[in-house]
Amino acid sequence: ATGASGFSLGLVFGGLLTELGWRFTFFLPVAIAIVLLIAAPRLLRPDEPRAAGEERRFDIPGALAISATMLLLVFTVVEAPTVGWGAVRTLGSFAGVAALAALFVAIERREQQPLIRLGILSSPSIRRANLGMMAVFAGWVGVQFVATLYMQQLRGWSPLTTALAILPAGTIVAFGAPRMAALVERFGTTRLIAGGMIAFVAGYLLLFLDLKSHSSYVTSILPTMILGGAGFMLAYGPLNMAATNGVADHEQGLASGLVNTSFQLGGALGLAIVTAVI
Repeated sequence: ATGASGFSLGLVFGGLLTELGWRFTFFLPVAIAIVLLIAAPRLLRPDEPRAAGEERRFDIPGALAISATMLLLVFTVVEAPTVGWGAVRTLGSFAGVAALAALFVAIERREQQPLIRLGILSSPSIRRANLGMMAVFAGWVGVQFVATLYMQQLRGWSPLTTALAILPAGTIVAFGAPRMAALVERFGTTRLIAGGMIAFVAGYLLLFLDLKSHSSYVTSILPTMILGGAGFMLAYGPLNMAATNGVADHEQGLASGLVNTSFQLGGALGLAIVTAVI
């Protein structure tokens, strides 16, 4: 609910800021980050003191390796349509992705305190939940990107009008997500995730089949936003539950970090693939 509220407000405030100048949309997060940086030490409870002899270290080599892998993968997919999918540069870049991924695995197997304990991925339910989360955000980011191009470049709508057109999706999630616990207890996570995925597919198909150069917002765009919001409301919470269910207490942070990483990586890859297709 918090994420959906921030997402929706960000769109609206971003639209308003473009009235002053589009560069302000990049400046506002700087001001917010500074406020958070000052407030965090004063508001967040510090960690408990470490036990005698306890050593904690951050897996910097693993973090660098997996970050480089993701960046190179997204860059390769974005550049491939221009360079050519069969070009030496593209094939070499994909080989680089594979090499970096192998390096990451080797580092994690060697580290005493790895960034990711690879054994956690042996759970089929955790793998499915992470792949599902990737698919959810990949689809949504791709559709929103195309819809934004349609509304602003083809229809000539302002950034603020475009933001308000997308707003219903976030509003549904913001109000519906906190009420999902009762539905999970009644139907379980699997049915709700399936229902969310069906809502996404239905919304995207409506946009694909019905959108024309002068389509009505109410009949052609709004249904996709409503179904997309319903899909997020139904699937997002249960996917997080599935991604952390059955995980030991001391690895809950790892499991939740994995599923959030999958969410963000899905958005990056989804946008890269959509731009490649376009």
